[in-house]
Amino acid sequence: MKILLDIILLVIGFVALIKGADYFVEGSAALAKKMHIPGVVIGLTIVAMGTSAPELAVSISAGLSGSNEIAISNIIGSNMFNLIVVLGVCAIMAPMAVERSIIKREYPFSIALTILLAVFISDAVFTGKSTFGDFQVNAGTLARAEAICFLVIFIAYIVFTVRTAIKNRETESEEIVDLSGVKCAIFILGGIAAIVIGGQLVVNSAKAIALFCGMSETLVGLTIVAIGTSLPELVTSVVASSKGQNGMAVGNVVGSNIFNILLILGVSCSIHPIPVKMESLIDVCILLALNVMVYIFVRTKEKINRFEGAVMVACYIAYTVFAILR
Repeated sequence: MKILLDIILLVIGFVALIKGADYFVEGSAALAKKMHIPGVVIGLTIVAMGTSAPELAVSISAGLSGSNEIAISNIIGSNMFNLIVVLGVCAIMAPMAVERSIIKREYPFSIALTILLAVFISDAVFTGKSTFGDFQVNAGTLARAEAICFLVIFIAYIVFTVRTAIKNRETESEEIVDLSGVKCAIFILGGIAAIVIGGQLVVNSAKAIALFCGMSETLVGLTIVAIGTSLPELVTSVVASSKGQNGMAVGNVVGSNIFNILLILGVSCSIHPIPVKMESLIDVCILLALNVMVYIFVRTKEKINRFEGAVMVACYIAYTVFAILR
């Protein structure tokens, strides 16, 4: 009976995360508009962070509750799901043309960040030291030195992206709903509350389900939690693709993956060192290989066709089977 309650709480947690992120984005965007902040800046900061809010809430909650394996596996699993399932499903629906700016700038940057994460994890696993030469808080952890590196890169990335977007106004964000000041406050505070509560529910119930089923926290983070927290990206990209806005669909996925590594891991490691194991290194290497594979697909004729989309989804199924058997 308890396992059924945990499953219900997990679903409630996911709903709270997704709806909370929606309300937070809507309220924040409306408030920013009232303050005369350019729409493109709102789209590239508030909206982008909003879609990554579920991963952030789960990772922070996991760190604070001692379930750190969920934190790192949630990031890796979410990035993998975004990359090969979200883009794969969109490509199966309709071949996806990819903008040259994404091919030349954002996507290579995302791959570079995955390589950097692999380097940090490998140093922690094999040497018990930080990449920057300091001993970790505990052997085999990502600690504050890595967190500072991620957050500095994140700030630089945001500044560069916003400045570039302001120069190229064609990247203007979607229309922003006009809300009163009171509604803005309610949406923002209510959204934050839902995100925090949802994050706690997801971590606690996922951990309980893992223990009941004999699953590791890593497996739960890579599958159940990763898929649940990636639902905003899936819905956003599928809707965008169905409307023929492929650039938005691809940009949403690549941007979210960048935010996941830089912002979420940066904040999570700042709050509490995240332990990593050989499994984490294997998973991030698989993520890197999949990134390269999809990039090759993207480079050929600057699009992802239906066959390539099917291959991507098949890769995720194969990886999930591998993770379960492991």
